[in-house]
Amino acid sequence: MDGAVPLFRMEGISKRYGGVRALEKAELSVTAGSIHAILGENGAGKSTLIKVMAGVVAPDEGRMTLDGSEVSFASPAAANQAGIVCIFQELSLIPELSVADNIVISDPPKRFGLIDRKAQRRIAEEALARAGAADIHPLALVKDLPLSRRQMVEIAKALARKPRILILDEATSALTATDVAKIFGVLRRLREEGLALLYISHRMNEIAELADQCTVFRNGRNVASYAAGSKSDSEVVELMIGREYSHIFPPKPPRHAAAVPVLEARKLSWTDRLDNVSLTVGAGEVVGLGGLDGQGQRELLLAFFGVLRGLTGEILVDGKAVAIASPSAARDDRIGMALIPEDRKTEGLMLPMTVRENLSFAALDRVSKAGVIDRAVEQRLIDDMVELLAIKTAGLDIPVGALSGGNQQKVVIAKWLMRQPRIVLLNDPTRGIDVGTKQELYQLMRKLADAGAAILFYSTDYDELIGCCDRVLVLYDGAVKRELVGAEITEHALIASALNIHGEAAGPMHGEGA
Repeated sequence: MDGAVPLFRMEGISKRYGGVRALEKAELSVTAGSIHAILGENGAGKSTLIKVMAGVVAPDEGRMTLDGSEVSFASPAAANQAGIVCIFQELSLIPELSVADNIVISDPPKRFGLIDRKAQRRIAEEALARAGAADIHPLALVKDLPLSRRQMVEIAKALARKPRILILDEATSALTATDVAKIFGVLRRLREEGLALLYISHRMNEIAELADQCTVFRNGRNVASYAAGSKSDSEVVELMIGREYSHIFPPKPPRHAAAVPVLEARKLSWTDRLDNVSLTVGAGEVVGLGGLDGQGQRELLLAFFGVLRGLTGEILVDGKAVAIASPSAARDDRIGMALIPEDRKTEGLMLPMTVRENLSFAALDRVSKAGVIDRAVEQRLIDDMVELLAIKTAGLDIPVGALSGGNQQKVVIAKWLMRQPRIVLLNDPTRGIDVGTKQELYQLMRKLADAGAAILFYSTDYDELIGCCDRVLVLYDGAVKRELVGAEITEHALIASALNIHGEAAGPMHGEGA
């Protein structure tokens, strides 16, 4: 791409929110027919950069040019009109509307002053096919689709606007491996068609596979631009975090004997999603849930947390059968369970409310007497959590939605830690957060386990299961098909088991259904 004239350029872009510097003299050049990766920790300025590009926020200073002419966008609609379309990490779909309604919502086709439903469906079908998601019915309600399929609809919605520059912010973070492969094919085809693609991801393997150019941001500034593949992962991470990169996973303690079971399931079944699942999680143990996405892992966590109705089988805590009929029963001190949900934006936080309110919400009974909050106790607990998780915020009384994605996730975890849970359920907790924050969460997970917590950890990232877990239970079609222990937890074994491959490819079994 050397010598190519930039389609879009940003020069000297700065943006501040109160005393927080989000961007400082940032520079970026985007070329047509190229995939340009943007790398950096959460809080490095990536999200603000693309919001400026997409017309969501106005910069305090700097200039942008498109086709050599200076431009500014007063709104996302203005940016869309210029051919700049962004797929944000937080989905913009309206759950109660159909897939087709969502795809054409900004500019529905009209006939005689009314929405032309046939034309709308045709546009939706074409956009879904272009996104590699032709199997999604355009008349299906978005609320009935799993998160990974909603993400595909979001991508189709963006493509329906016929962009010249397509920005993807963690667009694959909720996708299954099959969908990711489809999207990669779509993005390569769009590049061949001459589109400029700006790709933001914390998954280094995706960057290596897709990108032509890379730019690294740190503390609101672009610190390096280079041709993809010209730097090692360690060099890139060092640029991102501004310090030497050390081994990302904390050491695992040696396994001497089976841990005392704190949480146990016996033949849990639910509709066609869980099939006679039996497992144990011991004190001080990190047990992983592996397998392809959508094999019952999320439903299993929800079953433990009292969300599912019609569940059969038994749940035991400390060896005694318990009836967990609701999340409030699960979090009760007698059980002491916490669930870190998959989608922090919709399931973990109240975005308009303050950092303080979100932190104390789950532990109101611990910071209040006779219905009155003891502000001194609340402040002490909150200060402890902010220090423990190194939460970066301009203040406790700003909306939690103003924090970076990684710091929002820390708030979700912190609010549950304020209850001092004995059982911690983690549903893909590092999705869409940077490597530095991930490393902090891995260390926290091991610290909690060392203090005696029983941790059940679902992740779509094989490296996390290998690096963090003492044991991994691999699910397939809602059933535990294999248990991997210690050195058996390898990428090869995880993939083979996830595909339900038996024999030499998968290695020896450890009590299928155990």
